[in-house]
Amino acid sequence: MSEELKLNKNLSDEEVYIQLLASSHHLFVEGDKILSGLSNFTAMLKQAFDKISWVGFYFLDGEKLFLGPFQGNTACTEIKMNHGVCGTSAIKREPLIVDDVDKFPGHIVCDSGSKSEIVVPILIENELIGVLDLDSYEYSSFNETDKKYLEELLVVFTKKIDLRKFKII
Repeated sequence: MSEELKLNKNLSDEEVYIQLLASSHHLFVEGDKILSGLSNFTAMLKQAFDKISWVGFYFLDGEKLFLGPFQGNTACTEIKMNHGVCGTSAIKREPLIVDDVDKFPGHIVCDSGSKSEIVVPILIENELIGVLDLDSYEYSSFNETDKKYLEELLVVFTKKIDLRKFKII
């Protein structure tokens, strides 16, 4: 990231996302190391929204998703495909918004304080790379606005930083 992220957090979520997209040419720098870009991406979202208790990446390696850079409490290090919200989103290749994680069949509890979640798969040329996962300590924290702009931010990000080159060590 080439400069400090400055946000007006008194705006609506949509307006904050628009600020992030407008700043993306400074936030996502082509040629940055992948790990640095991923780390700043999660920090950017955690900084932008007080409703986020945890934000991070899980990357596909074989038949499991493995924890990548994140912001928040410690987390599950691997998730089987089609398990929990992340594995279900990955297998379906579609975003999932969960208003109450306790009502989601097979929810994986990494943080017992989490109440709601949104997971957005990362697809590059129809190849599943992994998922972006956001949790909140409040019920119904995420909606279609979050889905729309998280997808847009991931598109901008993956055009600058080629996540297909990221390997789980």
